[in-house]
Amino acid sequence: QVQVVESGGGLVQAGGSLRISCSASGRAWSRTTMGWFRQAPRKEREFVAGIGYDSITTRYADSVKGRFAISRDNAKNTVYLHMNSLKPEDTAIYYCAADSSGRFDPERDTSMYAHWGRGTQVTVSS
Repeated sequence: QVQVVESGGGLVQAGGSLRISCSASGRAWSRTTMGWFRQAPRKEREFVAGIGYDSITTRYADSVKGRFAISRDNAKNTVYLHMNSLKPEDTAIYYCAADSSGRFDPERDTSMYAHWGRGTQVTVSS
């Protein structure tokens, strides 16, 4: 069982940067692949980025590729999403999700993640 809690959201101007964090607890951390998703008002939840438990395999949505970077600190059981060149369309609630099934390649499908945080709001003003 893995529990996750997001933090670090806030308000930032377009073109700015922000880092959000996800702290995880549970004995399965070393074999847990992590993902970031987001949901804007009146839109479906979408995949943003993922990182495998190998700490090497990463995946990004096309909309954030080159602007966002995902990383993990296994000593702290924490995953980060570094967001640069933010745009108003990045405004959403960002959710952290954990996949402790043993897959190391992050999936883009929300159904592949069994454990979710409550989300952190990121607002980008124009």
